[in-house]
Amino acid sequence: MVVRGPEAPFLPDVSARSASTTDLARMQTPDSPFSTTARCAAWLLAWWLCTTLAGAQVLPAYAVFDGQGKKLSHERMLRTVAAGDIVLFGEAHDNPIAHWLQLVVARDLAARGPLVMGAEMIEADDQATLDHYLHGEIDQAAFDTLARLWKNHVTDYAPLVDLAKEKGLPFVATNVPRRYARAVSKGGFTALDTVPVAQRAWMAPLPIAFDATLPGYVRMLTLMEDHGTPEMVQAQALKDATMAHFIARHTAQGVRFLHFNGSFHSDFHEGIGWYLQRALPALKRVTITTVSQERLERLDPAYHGQADIVICVDAAMTRTH
Repeated sequence: MVVRGPEAPFLPDVSARSASTTDLARMQTPDSPFSTTARCAAWLLAWWLCTTLAGAQVLPAYAVFDGQGKKLSHERMLRTVAAGDIVLFGEAHDNPIAHWLQLVVARDLAARGPLVMGAEMIEADDQATLDHYLHGEIDQAAFDTLARLWKNHVTDYAPLVDLAKEKGLPFVATNVPRRYARAVSKGGFTALDTVPVAQRAWMAPLPIAFDATLPGYVRMLTLMEDHGTPEMVQAQALKDATMAHFIARHTAQGVRFLHFNGSFHSDFHEGIGWYLQRALPALKRVTITTVSQERLERLDPAYHGQADIVICVDAAMTRTH
């Protein structure tokens, strides 16, 4: 059979079914023109395949780096994560790559041993409702109605909660109820003095430890320019302290804790990490952050040291909401 076409090389008909044994032996002789033709055809075919495959390379959507800017393989990333007792996965809230990798990491850690998960995106006073859902006592529709879930919960966080439900894993609602954070953003920590004792179970113990000189909090004021106030930074600290409080309370020997939060809450090992260092200094923490760049070959030096693992996503990536 002769193969011809605009993108295929010429191949002679050397079918064994139409050739005698003598003919085949003659074609394999070094001096045989058939042998030379076959070798040329094979070379052309190999060249065509290589150039075709090279032209069909997949455009990368993200790259993973360590804290010093060295590229990491997928397997190396997972091994680094698994080495931690507490993993703080900092996301960009609307980034689909970050949400997908959160699920990838959660599945990997669940396969390695005991695991607890938790998230900023569910507030502590919704823990009972979350537990009812995890135990199959209410369905997704009821959970959506009874809990104050983020608008992107179904696409971005429901897969994580459902993984915990499927595997029988605890999932902790770690964030302070937003009404208390809102009150602090207006009146500072003193706004918590009037919170009933029973409701203080939904936040870090009072008084809240606070260091206004931490670079992350200083940077927050700078980024907010004229809109920022010391009280707003205190509200951020209340969230960080509360998330760290619930992580520490549900951390046990030999059990990993995987926590999902906005990157700002754990970048540069501050925020949640600062409070965990005070509460559980002996435990190893691994931090992950999510950033965007137009090119993925190298990590911008500005991101060096931001986390132990830096997920760098193409700046043109679409958003989940």
